[in-house]
Amino acid sequence: MFAIVRTGGKQYRVAAGDKIAVEKIAGEAGDTVSLGDVLLAGDGGEVKEAKGLTVSAEIIAQTRGEKTIVFKKRRRHNYRRKNGHRQSLTLLRILAVGEAKKAAPKKEAAPKEEAAPAAEAKAAPAKEAPKKATAPKKAAAPKSDAAEAPAKKPAAKKAAPKKEA
Repeated sequence: MFAIVRTGGKQYRVAAGDKIAVEKIAGEAGDTVSLGDVLLAGDGGEVKEAKGLTVSAEIIAQTRGEKTIVFKKRRRHNYRRKNGHRQSLTLLRILAVGEAKKAAPKKEAAPKEEAAPAAEAKAAPAKEAPKKATAPKKAAAPKSDAAEAPAKKPAAKKAAPKKEA
């Protein structure tokens, strides 16, 4: 059975036992992840409904792709920029293509006797204490001009050269 899965903005055709490199997925080597966005599924030449299918995969390693050089140039303007980029990738081994496993229904614990009175106390709100009226803040006293800025000294007069007659 094969499936076409979308992850990291790309689509991959996978089958049980395949190894693929996809955009980085959170997890460490040995963790199992589920790829739930199945676009198409098939078995042999038949196309099956992909609704409710998931693909389970095991993370082999977190790695980085080959270096890509990004070079920008504008002719006759002395403009050149060179950058490199390595994409973070996750190597996956496809374990199975199949139906989504539904989680087992959780058993509800019997309500504790202590919890019931606490719930009733929350349901019946107690009288709230009246809010205290806050006094308005007093306005700050105006500062005098002398206190705001120090007095400036008068600028010294330049002695003009005397003209001789």
